[in-house]
Amino acid sequence: MLRQPLETGEVTISRAHSTVTYPSSFILLLAMNPCPCGYLGSPHHYCTCSQKQIQAYKNRLSGPIYDRMDILLSLQSVNVNKLSHVKESSADIRKRVEAASLKQLDRYGEEVSNNKVPFEKMMAASPLSNEQRQLLTRVSSKQNWSNRVQIKIIRLARTISDLAGEEQLSDGAIWEAMKLRRWDMNKPHLIAREK
Repeated sequence: MLRQPLETGEVTISRAHSTVTYPSSFILLLAMNPCPCGYLGSPHHYCTCSQKQIQAYKNRLSGPIYDRMDILLSLQSVNVNKLSHVKESSADIRKRVEAASLKQLDRYGEEVSNNKVPFEKMMAASPLSNEQRQLLTRVSSKQNWSNRVQIKIIRLARTISDLAGEEQLSDGAIWEAMKLRRWDMNKPHLIAREK
């Protein structure tokens, strides 16, 4: 049910006598434990789940929804007493976001984000280099990423470059976007940067 509004930004309701389409642009945040007991990958607790239970638990998230997610992260618990001080204030982050939005406005000639602009228009304004394309193809093949996931990585990398103030799509931004697609607690270094 979520696939249509996630992809098109609209939801269509059909009944016997009429069909109505409503705008449905939203940000979807999902959270789940790494396994049924919640301790997979924990340095402080022992996970009691079998590999079969863990896989069945992860399979509850359908492939089509998984493909439509922009960022997937596996988070570890933190000791709040050892947290470091914030390095960047909210005001500084806001300035970077506003600057990135202006870059996108200049690039596309309309008020649209990298996430919503037609992919062809984004690639025409900010193409990948041959090396970047080969890198993405190589890693996607190893990770079994679909075309939809690869497009999401490119969109995310473009946004990362914009937030860093970079004019061109950087190799570092592509690496960062690919790292934001890992969620396997058993493989924390799922994507190792090639040298």
